[in-house]
Amino acid sequence: MGKNIHGGDIYRHKNVTDYSSNCNPFGAPEGVVQAICRAASEINHYPDVNASELREALANHLNIPENRIFFGNGAAEVILDIVFALKPRRALLTAPTFAEYGEALEAADCEIEYYRLYEEKGFVISEDILDAIDEDLDIMFICNPNNPTGVLTERALIERVAEKCREKDVVLVVDECFMDFIDGREKYSVTDKLEEYDNVIILKAFTKLYAMAGVRLGYCLCANPEIMEALDRVRQPWNLSNLAQAAGVAALKEKQYVEESLAAIEAERIRLIKSLKSLGFTVYGSGANYIFFKGDADLYEKALERGILIRDCSNYVGLEKGYYRIAVRLQEDNDRIIKVFDEII
Repeated sequence: MGKNIHGGDIYRHKNVTDYSSNCNPFGAPEGVVQAICRAASEINHYPDVNASELREALANHLNIPENRIFFGNGAAEVILDIVFALKPRRALLTAPTFAEYGEALEAADCEIEYYRLYEEKGFVISEDILDAIDEDLDIMFICNPNNPTGVLTERALIERVAEKCREKDVVLVVDECFMDFIDGREKYSVTDKLEEYDNVIILKAFTKLYAMAGVRLGYCLCANPEIMEALDRVRQPWNLSNLAQAAGVAALKEKQYVEESLAAIEAERIRLIKSLKSLGFTVYGSGANYIFFKGDADLYEKALERGILIRDCSNYVGLEKGYYRIAVRLQEDNDRIIKVFDEII
């Protein structure tokens, strides 16, 4: 028994350099680590069921009302809560996209329709996605930038999708978990449109930007009180530990860490894409802190033999063997993976 294979499986693959998980390569900020250590002395107490301090800090950080925020034990739990709160009968997903949407929908016995993203079109969402939205649909997920492709959908199209969904009484979930890594994110993010579209839920997490995957801290934003009440009804009590709440409050103070790490990641992303192309790989999208590309069908196995763990994307709906995703890591690691790929091909 087990869930589908995802990135970051360092427990099954020992002593590897992990390029399959897309967290900030600088590691968790020291302030976050220290906050967790301090909070550890309070683990004999139940955590604040309302996450009051974290809620206030995040609301101030985002400049939104506190009642627009719903927290979960990672974005994956928030996805499950959304599905089980709303009980959709029919959903629309792009293919490929983040696997947890489909897993949650299948667990709730929801019928899934797919809008296919094609290689010859660069895996880009086109305006014809509007034609797939009808009154038989209950919920729709769009990942922006998409995972695993890193392809971005411009804000104007997301707004048109939100408008069409509102007309057809469809809830639109926009996953912006990787939006923090995007240079010029104001061209793509719809976080400031919450009040205008109360049928929209925006999914976010602390996981990637602050390298806190092991802490499990995600959230969503929504201006619809009925949706928020439904989410709260299905939420597990005390779903955020004392440690996670303390880590979140500390993370929001790390402005210098964010600025410096984002600048370094962007420079390495550009350099890594150039290196991959020079080796003959076909690179798509890759606007975030990970790179999606096409190579030989046995690249994953050959890289693993050399202690390099990359993400084999063949288990994504709509993809096949030969598609891969790697995280943008620090310069030394990026040099290493390019050297290994050069040896393999």
